[in-house]
Amino acid sequence: MKPPASGWRGFGRFLLAIPLLAFLAGCSRAAPPPEPARPVLTRVLGDSTGDEVRTYSGEVRSRYETALAFRIAGKISARLVDTGAVVRAGQVLARLDPGDTALSAAAAAAQLQLAAADVQRYRDLRKQNFVSQAALDARETAFKAARANADLARNQAAYTVLRADQDGVVGLISAEVGQVVAAGQTVMRLARADTLEVAISIPESRMPEARALGDAEVSLWADRQAVYRGRLRELSPVADPVTRTYAARVSIQEPDARVLLGMTAKLRFLRQPGERHLTVPLTAIFQQDRQPALWVVQPDQTLALRPVSVASYREETAVLDGGVQAGERIVIAGVHKLTRGERVRIIEQPAPAAAPSPDARQQATQRR
Repeated sequence: MKPPASGWRGFGRFLLAIPLLAFLAGCSRAAPPPEPARPVLTRVLGDSTGDEVRTYSGEVRSRYETALAFRIAGKISARLVDTGAVVRAGQVLARLDPGDTALSAAAAAAQLQLAAADVQRYRDLRKQNFVSQAALDARETAFKAARANADLARNQAAYTVLRADQDGVVGLISAEVGQVVAAGQTVMRLARADTLEVAISIPESRMPEARALGDAEVSLWADRQAVYRGRLRELSPVADPVTRTYAARVSIQEPDARVLLGMTAKLRFLRQPGERHLTVPLTAIFQQDRQPALWVVQPDQTLALRPVSVASYREETAVLDGGVQAGERIVIAGVHKLTRGERVRIIEQPAPAAAPSPDARQQATQRR
């Protein structure tokens, strides 16, 4: 027996109403809240001028360092100074055993006396015409040779004493009492204390701009309040074969008693006036298809990836050659977690505290 037609029609209306009820139920739910903007650390690009520096670490050295050595071989019998001793010009520093040189000097003196008596006798005989002039000339030559040997032996005896050739500080001792040294072997090093400078090494990547460096600020690691003015004095044209760096010397102007030989010093070279560059931290560089790029914050607080051209890389920054302009805001941290068009919340990078100038630090020290 077939069901009535009205029953089928009611069942059909029920099936059609199910999707409508599901749609109405979905519309009645509340829309999910928008995701919060991602906070990012940013910085506004600006031209770097004199406030950008080149920083190097070096060692306080003397411009004039002399390697002292005996002029003859022998056994060291006395050493009268230690490392760090302040000495004066002409001061005795060490002695050799004088036994052999004393014997040589005595033998030479005896030969000189014999030659002097002999030549005097031949002079008297020549006056009486008992000997020829050739015989007298031979004795005169022998006398001159004996006198030269005596002078040489006397000099050799004086070479057993090592003296300071200038005022300075003993920086290194490489021989001890009882040691037998050869002629010319370094016994100690003497450094002048009035010509202090800082020895640094400049890498190859900074050589194109190294010759433009001039004035520097010198600070000591041992005393942060000790700050002095410096000047680039010497730059080697040849790289060290081991470190592949170029040696340079920076003279310290008006050093005081706090600057000691061997101290570690920090140099800060200021840029030359008129030199302007656009630099960004290395943490801001994002690699896209093997090309560097920066995340630029748009006026609507969204991100745009901007390809840039990098002129050179340094320890902590990169020098840009194009792609962005001064005044634009870039992201400087967490660049690998961002996406194009993402809305962000700006967090400004705190400005670094300005380092006091050497004059200000000296004035603060004097007030103390």
